[in-house]
Amino acid sequence: MTADPFSGLLAGARAEGWSTVLLDLAGVTGKPALMDRFARALDLPDWFGRNWDALADSLGDLPTGESGLLLIVTGWQAYADACPEEWAVAREILDSATGPGLCAVLALGGSH
Repeated sequence: MTADPFSGLLAGARAEGWSTVLLDLAGVTGKPALMDRFARALDLPDWFGRNWDALADSLGDLPTGESGLLLIVTGWQAYADACPEEWAVAREILDSATGPGLCAVLALGGSH
């Protein structure tokens, strides 16, 4: 097992012209922390509203590089267990945003 299990995936995506972002949700226990992690990982502007509508809008407006943006979400299981209703909304937003310019994937297992 490598120290970074995503290094090969990230390198391959970059070689194909994809921008890549690793979003680690380990330790997230509520919506404010979830929004903060999205804002940091995606380098969202200071005026990002930190609500569901703002997240959906921001995902639709991301710069996607030559071929698209690969967003790998890790460490999400504890948040999904602790806040299932919020996680369902977050998943719905990710599902809706995924398309030709954005590929959001949920990593199984730990963040490393």
